[in-house]
Parts: sequence; structure tokens; C-alpha cells
Amino acid sequence: MKKALLLGTTGVAVALAMLAFGFVAGNPQIARAGTAQPVETAAADTKIDRTEVEGIIRDYLLKNPEVLLEVQDALEAKQKEEQRIAHLGVIKNAKDQIFNSAFDGVVGNPNGKVTIVEFYDYNCGFCKRAIDDMRALTKSDPDLRFVLKEFPILGPDSQKASVVSMAFHLMKPEKYGEFHNALLGGQGRATEAAAIKVALSLGADEAALREKMKDPTINEALAKTYDLANKLAITGTPSYVVGNEVVFGALGQEVLTEKIEAAKAAL
Repeated sequence: MKKALLLGTTGVAVALAMLAFGFVAGNPQIARAGTAQPVETAAADTKIDRTEVEGIIRDYLLKNPEVLLEVQDALEAKQKEEQRIAHLGVIKNAKDQIFNSAFDGVVGNPNGKVTIVEFYDYNCGFCKRAIDDMRALTKSDPDLRFVLKEFPILGPDSQKASVVSMAFHLMKPEKYGEFHNALLGGQGRATEAAAIKVALSLGADEAALREKMKDPTINEALAKTYDLANKLAITGTPSYVVGNEVVFGALGQEVLTEKIEAAKAAL
């Protein structure tokens, strides 16, 4: 974080220096300000002492370092707002894919007025901890619809476990919540074998399950999710879509509750 800030402020300093040098270069009277040379003579002399200008800028920034932080904050605020606006467009154009995909499991109230979508990976440690947030939120809010979107990004085991998960969901959607809780909340790494074991414990027929795992629409759905995540700038799990907002990371039940309440207020 410190390194990122340092790089950012360094970039800001360079930008300020370039702007200042360009401004001074276009204003020879300013370039020679503070010298003994008369103004009318300075107007005829457009040669700029680059070292002198850079020294002035350096001295100013050293005496006023807070300027760098102010510019950095303004830049981050601008970028955040641009990202928010971009998210609004993506959510509007991909509304059904985000909130109503046939491949996504739903827990809580399937007809709830407010929907929260979680992008998760079965081998994500933060997702394992965040499962308690999902349980608490759906228990405390009877009007909450919680959508579980498979986003396996942590290697082949995660991808294979998600294929089993999606196949099971297509076969037994009414038991998907139990499957999800058992696999994500279980000990050890989620693998294809582990996922199949959970599915069989919930009544799935192994032959039928393995056949359903070959359904090409499963991989097509995963490809669409990867593309959607890219458009929403989602690179990690868990990440959420609540109303018209994208929320990154396992921020906890309190923060998610605030986002849900904001989404309700916007209805």
C-alpha cells in the first residue's frame, strides 16, 4: 500500500513538474521572475533554465508535501466515480445475467425484493469465513434474496468443484443451499471428488451427476461469468453486487447490511 502510494505521488509530482515547466515555458516573463533582468528583456528571452524550474518545483513540493496527497485523493475519487458509473452501465445491460442466471443457486427468499449476488470460489478462505455472513443476513432479513454465482479462479480444483456444483444445482435446485453450505463450509480443499461426495450425500445419483457434468452449457455459463466479472472489475472473491453497486472483499455483515438497506431505499 505504501509502495502504491509512493508510486502514485511520484507520478503526481512528475505531472506537476511537467505542467509547471510547460506553463513557464509558455510564459517567459514568469520564467525569469525573481531575477534582476527587466521584464521587457525577459520577454525577448524565451530560453528556460530547466534545472532552475525543476529546483523551484522541488522546493515547493518539499515545503508543501500535502499537495501531493490532495492531488492523489482527488485522482482516486475521480477514478472511483468513473468506475461506479461504468458499473451502473454493466449492471443495467447485464441485469438478467447478474441476478437471474439459471445456473446460479439462490438462498433466502427466492422472491425477495432485494437481491445480493456473491461471486465466490469454493477454495477461497475469505469466502469460507463469509458464509456466516450469508447465513446471518438471510436469517435476519426475510425479504433478502441471496444469489450464489460460481467464480472459480483458484485453480483446476476450484473449476472442477464448480462444475459438480452447477450440475448438482441443475439436478436438485431445492437442495443446492445444503450442498453449498456443506462444500464451502467443510474442512479441506474443495475438489471434484469432495464435491461429488457431498452431492451423493444429498441424494444425487452418481451416474446421472457425472453425465450432467458433461453438459456444455455449464462451461458456457462459467465463461460468461468470467467475462461479466472482467467488465465489473472483479478480480477476487468474495465480491458482491448489491443493487447498483459492486462491493469488493469480505467486508463483514455490518457493511453488507448497510449496502442492502441502501438498495432497499433506492427501490
